[in-house]
Amino acid sequence: MKVLILTEKPFATKAIDSIKQIISNASMEAVILEKYTDKYQVLNAVEDVDAIIIRSDLMTNEILDAAKKLKIVVRAGSGVDNVDLVAASVRNIVVMNTPGQNANAVAELAIGMMIYASRNFYDGSNGTELKGKKLGIHAYGNVGRNVAKIAKGFEMDIYAYDSFCPAEIIEKDGIKAFTSVEELYRTCQYISLHIPCTPETEYSINHNFFTKMLPRAILINTARKEVINEEDLINWMENSPEVRYITDIMPNNDKKLREKFSKRYFSTPKKMGAQTTEANNNAGIAAANQIINFLLNGNTQFQVN
Repeated sequence: MKVLILTEKPFATKAIDSIKQIISNASMEAVILEKYTDKYQVLNAVEDVDAIIIRSDLMTNEILDAAKKLKIVVRAGSGVDNVDLVAASVRNIVVMNTPGQNANAVAELAIGMMIYASRNFYDGSNGTELKGKKLGIHAYGNVGRNVAKIAKGFEMDIYAYDSFCPAEIIEKDGIKAFTSVEELYRTCQYISLHIPCTPETEYSINHNFFTKMLPRAILINTARKEVINEEDLINWMENSPEVRYITDIMPNNDKKLREKFSKRYFSTPKKMGAQTTEANNNAGIAAANQIINFLLNGNTQFQVN
């Protein structure tokens, strides 16, 4: 059987070596397509493979249709909005993710962005400290939990809201749970955003939330750009001269945001939350092991479709 490692943004070398070793030990063949430049390279590569490991790469209906032997796709990461789950299900292709493997890397980046914003992008002027500030974590999953753990070391006052996580679970970790998301946005100077992109959450961070935020609020987005209503974001920043937006996912309106709010807006050029050697290794190894466990044993523990 053949396993394709399909990554426009490649894994670290150490991760690739580990993935190939796991596949080889299972008497399967590993093939690699990295830094591809058009979909036709992908369409050709998927024709005869049994399994695919991806990162943020798209698995569209067209690509899945070309993969006639494909049995499983594993996204080395948590979100699976880059995979057409309906098309996969129609073709009896199992889709999995690797929850938690990138969580620490994303959480460290979120905290780093808070420091960067608080110190005025290191421009030499007086900034503020994180100690004693109120941090609101919107969605208390693997990443949110790691953000909370790190923020405790900064002696921040930590709150969280998650519509799917019971308040007693949050408070067991020493975090104050809010019963409404609006209360989180009204209370906290820092909001760290970790909600997935779903039909319910798309563009859901909008005027309703922005207008409730504190006058010097800082919104950190290491989740997905699609959860932000960008026009409402711009209006908020225009009408609130001290608020800041820091993101790991470049907005569609990046140029306009940079021109209008150069002192209050920052975006990484590419999504960097999982761009660490450790996260690469963890997620890649998990993806390879899940594929082998599925192909040899039928294990579907992390199936999402």
